[in-house]
Amino acid sequence: MTILITGANGQLGNEMRILSDEHPQHTYIFSDVVVPEDSPVTIHPLDITDAQAVTAFVREQRIDLIVNCAAYTNVDKAEQDEATALRINADAVANLGRSGARVIHVSTDYVFSGDEHLPCREDDPVAPRTAYGRTKLAGEQALLAVQPDAIIFRTAWLYSEFGNNFVKTMLRLGRTKEEIGVVYDQIGTPTYALDLARAVFAAIESGEWHAGIYHYTNEGVCSWFDFTLAIHELYNMFIAHGLKQDEPVNCRVRPILSEEYRYLTPRPHYSVLNKAKVKQTFGISIPHWRDSLIACMRNM
Repeated sequence: MTILITGANGQLGNEMRILSDEHPQHTYIFSDVVVPEDSPVTIHPLDITDAQAVTAFVREQRIDLIVNCAAYTNVDKAEQDEATALRINADAVANLGRSGARVIHVSTDYVFSGDEHLPCREDDPVAPRTAYGRTKLAGEQALLAVQPDAIIFRTAWLYSEFGNNFVKTMLRLGRTKEEIGVVYDQIGTPTYALDLARAVFAAIESGEWHAGIYHYTNEGVCSWFDFTLAIHELYNMFIAHGLKQDEPVNCRVRPILSEEYRYLTPRPHYSVLNKAKVKQTFGISIPHWRDSLIACMRNM
């Protein structure tokens, strides 16, 4: 197959690029709206909000499958400019679905209310409470309307060695602050983008196209406070064993409530996803979030 990876400059897009070397039977084409000068591979400029450009590109490059890693992910800015978020998270996804190629699309836990007390299943009622969640849900619905046999992966708390993310922010703050407050009343599961990329490839290589919505995060459950403690602890462990040349993180991490942080946009209090379906369908095992955090830090 010829596979198009959109959003190739992002966290998941970069991990898909790395894993593509392990699947040389396919031809890969990478695209993004902005092309960095120092990219290790050729990245084609493509604005997926332009329906005509998408259709022409898919036809010219003879694309069989699109893995859409592009998204508007700034939760607070989406609240202020929902129209732009909708254009990228929904209208553009419909453009991909109409292009003539099959689509694997990545969505989010924000399609749920965050008030749940049990891990969310794929068929649980959706009730997004933010502009970001509404636009991502609209993207799911728009894609399935034009391509009912698409595959959608919902994920949460994504991080990697690429781009800006929570892990890098907590390391930066841990090295520059004496104390930071991190919320402990928001519960979820960190997801290493490389593991999600492996799940996407499992879907591609399964030998049969299994259309539908799937949930994927790493295993285990924690709060943002717990996650931060682990980030600092493991980083200091790498330093102690000579695996990182850096100063230890000595920052005190203080647990706080969400209301103390004063978010511009509400965050889900409980966003754990049930992963039974993805494991059963594609026969994959999922690493615990702590093990994957160690792996990511090795790769940084």
